Amino acid sequence: MRPSPRTAGPAATPWVLGVDSGGSGLRVALADASAPERVTATASREPVRTGPAGIDAAHLLDQLLPMARTLLDEAAGRNGAASPAPIVAVAIGAAGMATLGDDLRARLPEALRGALGVRRLALAADAVTAYAGALGLRPGAVVAAGTGMIALGTDLAGWRRADGWGHLLGDCGGGAWIGRAGLEAALRAHDGRGGGSPALLARVEAVFGPAPELPGLLYPRADRPAVLASFAPEVARCATAAPGDPVAAAILREAAGHIADAAAAVCPPSGECEVALTGGLFKMGDPLLVPLRAALDERLPHARAVPAAGDPLAGAVRVAAALATDGLRLPADGRLLHVPTEQGS
Repeated sequence: MRPSPRTAGPAATPWVLGVDSGGSGLRVALADASAPERVTATASREPVRTGPAGIDAAHLLDQLLPMARTLLDEAAGRNGAASPAPIVAVAIGAAGMATLGDDLRARLPEALRGALGVRRLALAADAVTAYAGALGLRPGAVVAAGTGMIALGTDLAGWRRADGWGHLLGDCGGGAWIGRAGLEAALRAHDGRGGGSPALLARVEAVFGPAPELPGLLYPRADRPAVLASFAPEVARCATAAPGDPVAAAILREAAGHIADAAAAVCPPSGECEVALTGGLFKMGDPLLVPLRAALDERLPHARAVPAAGDPLAGAVRVAAALATDGLRLPADGRLLHVPTEQGS
């Protein structure tokens, strides 16, 4: 006599995992491979360390693996499954991946295969996941701006990148750039030099203390770009507070020009180009967005501004879901978007 068949439990959902690693910590999202818009997420406020070998793969794994297992266990509990379903694909977007990601590219494929059984993996610069979050998998251009600024565009045959060179060499128009320009204008006013802004000087002294002490407060800081960027909102306030500070307004117009220049450099040249703006800098609103729209109209008359659909974490999930279904259309690149060969069992 055959034994009675057991009642089948809920079907196991194949999962994908999206990861966003940046200066504020590590964010991880789990999604149904067939419905990547429905996610559960968790976050760590501890940024992944960077050492002599670049981004520290071991430190990333020490945070990522427990977070992934917790998300899987919670999903299994919600679905009434006896055990977590597999993760079929992972996409990791990391700040510095392009230049500091060698340790991740060398160690993560085997580590994730061994720990989670993952055989499909994408390792991307955070600009790529910002692109995928904002525009999805279609051609266009995305400007990601916060403390720094980078523009990325693709015609799906290759990538174009502009700026993103850090606060000493570039990131022109980003938060640190605006903040530094505002501080310089304040110190010009303190010295009595031309081009100074008494309004910005007043804000420097209210925020940081006496102007002559500013170099000693700023130069030793390891988080100097973030400190510079923290003054960018003060520039916007001075530009808009009646009667309006012309020096602050000019700084924002120049920033808008730099951002538009970067967008123009990466926008696919043929046909209409969709341009999306993403990142915390654009929460500044009209003081920056009004001159930016004018600059984009001048430099990119064939472009169409579109709202960003999602953030870099949503972009990582999109990339993972596309990878799981063989639908990843974004161009592979050795540093911007690295997709290791799928490993067999």
